[in-house]
Amino acid sequence: EVQLAESGGGLVQPGGSLRLSCAVSGSSFGDYVIGWFRQAPGKEREELSCIVLSRGSPYYVPSVKGRFTISSDNAKNTVYLQMNSLKPEDTAVYHCARLFRCGELGFEYDTWGQGTQVTVSS
Repeated sequence: EVQLAESGGGLVQPGGSLRLSCAVSGSSFGDYVIGWFRQAPGKEREELSCIVLSRGSPYYVPSVKGRFTISSDNAKNTVYLQMNSLKPEDTAVYHCARLFRCGELGFEYDTWGQGTQVTVSS
């Protein structure tokens, strides 16, 4: 069973940066597709980015492309989400997920973690 645990959230001022981490358990890390999504109170889940670890190929939704960067450290079984130029509207709980597929047609979810809170406020 794959388990995911997010960390790195917190309070940041507008224009600031945060790096989220997603620690992934499981023996086949390099074969996984891992993505990030967020959910703010009263809003629908918003998919952000994903990476096919076997190819290292990232995907970003247009709203975060150029601000967010997804990466991985296979030796640590960890996927990161570097978030720059943060805005108040980025405030949400951020989750990482193991996916069956991802891309322009959306994410197909297997399992996800509990999430980490990101608050962007002055």
